[in-house]
Amino acid sequence: MSDVEAADGVRAKTTIDTWEDSLLKVRSLDAGYGDLQILADVDVDVREGEYITVVGPNGAGKSTVMKSVFGLTTHMDGRIYFEDRDITEMPPEEIITVGVGYVPQNENVFGGLTVEENLEMGAYILDEVPTEAMEAVYDRFPILRERKDQKAGNLSGGQQQMVAMGRALMLEPELLLLDEPSAGLAPDLVDDMFDRIDRINDDGTAILMVEQNAKEALRRCDRGYVLVNGQNRYEDAGETLLNDQKVRQDFLGG
Repeated sequence: MSDVEAADGVRAKTTIDTWEDSLLKVRSLDAGYGDLQILADVDVDVREGEYITVVGPNGAGKSTVMKSVFGLTTHMDGRIYFEDRDITEMPPEEIITVGVGYVPQNENVFGGLTVEENLEMGAYILDEVPTEAMEAVYDRFPILRERKDQKAGNLSGGQQQMVAMGRALMLEPELLLLDEPSAGLAPDLVDDMFDRIDRINDDGTAILMVEQNAKEALRRCDRGYVLVNGQNRYEDAGETLLNDQKVRQDFLGG
C-alpha cells in the first residue's frame, strides 16, 4: 500500500496493520539505548520470502531498527512479532532459535578463529554442527571452502562479510537481518555482494537490510522504508521510491 500525501506536504506513514500475514511485524516501536530514545512509533513489516530495505540519512535510526528486532536495544514502547510470536523482550540468544539471523556491520567475525570455526559458531546452540548446512554455506560461498582453515581475521573485507553471512545462515533462518552489508567493501565487490544477497532471497530467505548504498538497495528489493529522525517517512515498492522525485532529491542525492 502506497503512502499518501498529507496536508502539510509530508507524506503520511502507510497503515500496515492489515498485513496480518507478515512474517515480521514491528508495531509502533519506541526504542533506543539507555535513556536515549532513537525510534518513535516505527512500523516495519516483512512478509515470508520478501526483500526489504531500510534507508535514510545518517542518524535516522536505521541500524537501531535492526538491532531492536534482534533484542539489542532498550525497548520503550510498541511490540515486535515474528510469526505472530511476541519477541519484544527476548534476548538475542533466544531470538536466533525462532528463525532470525543477524549480521552486524562491524566486528562480525571472530578474527582469531578459522573460517570453519566461525561457521561452526553459527550453530553453537545445536548439539552437532549440521553437515548439510555447512555444505550449503560452502556451496553459496565457494571461496570460504578454499579458505576454511585460514584465520578469518586475515581475510579481505568481502570475504569476512561472506563468513559473517555464512555463520548467520548455519541455522537456516527464515529472516536474515543485514546491517550495512556493503560497508567498507571495495567498489568492485559491492555488486557481487548484492548478487549474493539476491540469491539468498531467491532461495526463500526473507531479508531485512539496512544499507548505505540506497539506490542499489532500492533497485533490488521488493519494498523499502525511508526513516527520518527515527520515524517512518516513506514506504513503497523499491522501484517506486527510487523513481520518486522527492525521495531522490531529499535522500538519494538526486
